[in-house]
Amino acid sequence: MARTSKNFSLLADNSYETWSKEDLIQRIQLLESTKPKSPAKSNPDKKGKKVFDFSKISTRFIALRFAYMGWNFNGLSFQYDPTPLPTVEEVILDAMVKAKLIESSDPSSCGFSRCGRTDKGVSALNQVIALNVRSNLDIKDQADISKDDRELPYVTILNALLPLDIRITEVCLRPPEGFDARFSCLYRHYKYVFSGEHLDVAAMKVAAKLYEGTHDFRNFCKIDGSKQITNHERLIHSADIISVNEKFYAFDLKGSAFLWHQVRCMVAILFLVGQGHEKPSIVLDLLNVEKYPSRPLYEMAHDIPLVLYDCVFPEMEWLSPATNFGELQQIKMQKECKRFNGLKLDYQLKAQIVSMMDQVFAKKLPSQKSNYVNLGDGVGRAFKNYTPLSQRPLGETVEHQNLKFLEKKKRKLEK
Repeated sequence: MARTSKNFSLLADNSYETWSKEDLIQRIQLLESTKPKSPAKSNPDKKGKKVFDFSKISTRFIALRFAYMGWNFNGLSFQYDPTPLPTVEEVILDAMVKAKLIESSDPSSCGFSRCGRTDKGVSALNQVIALNVRSNLDIKDQADISKDDRELPYVTILNALLPLDIRITEVCLRPPEGFDARFSCLYRHYKYVFSGEHLDVAAMKVAAKLYEGTHDFRNFCKIDGSKQITNHERLIHSADIISVNEKFYAFDLKGSAFLWHQVRCMVAILFLVGQGHEKPSIVLDLLNVEKYPSRPLYEMAHDIPLVLYDCVFPEMEWLSPATNFGELQQIKMQKECKRFNGLKLDYQLKAQIVSMMDQVFAKKLPSQKSNYVNLGDGVGRAFKNYTPLSQRPLGETVEHQNLKFLEKKKRKLEK
């Protein structure tokens, strides 16, 4: 007869070799049922995460100058709603939170301002933001220029955390009193790069000069009813077509402020002139809101070639690690430059491969006909018969679009 689990405690000798199979199974079951749970292991080496107390630190108001390649981002501006791609500001503010320069990535929490808002795909070379950040110095020392080398190296700190297609270039530790990155800007300088192939650049140059001066640009922008803009007059300081190299040109544009998609719409009209679809005088016609009370239907130019080339401010002291913050920061800056050089060479090598592939592929194709509209993307839009802008239907007027938005908003509130 097999032993019961009660008998096992009496078997002090534990001579398991004499036990039957059934006895051994019962013994194992008994041991497993009475096995004490091992206490949770404590890890005395693991320390609690130290909370950074922002109430005990000094802060200062600074301006940052930076550049970015826009095609990997959903535009510049921080968005509270999810976006398909990150925005440039979102990435920068997240890096600042990680570096404990700011407590929250919410722009409204740090006195934030930006200069020139750029849309998805658009790049910038001298964009500017201003905000309050953590400082190594108290208020008294912040005013002492001789103490600048003791301040946090904001440029190198952020570049070490940011992707290579966003680069902080300079910092202003003492912006002018009342400085706002948007409203303190004197003018914005844009460049739109394009290939001169199959374009009458001279005609485009004539048309570009007609943009200069103060005009109503409602027919050269996209209307956003949520903004309720009623004044579409903007001052263009200069507009020209300049040579970049033997193959490429740029629409070079300087103005105090711009409407939504204004530059890309201006370029689209220049392309129509360059292809001979429209005369340069079409610019003056579209600037005449009595002749064109709303925009005729046309497609704006591609986003990738557009660059916010510069944002010009009253005189400010911009500091760079390359010249202003000592040998250690210069070494760190050189390291970042080497990393960026790798990115640059990667693009250059890929461009060479594309050029080689073009020689074996595109040369076998017939030459491109003129029945397409150049949009700056190398593809354009084909048409059977070109319809002049003067014969195209007009879009809704600004007044109608603004009213439609308000009525829609009212209906939502009444629900």
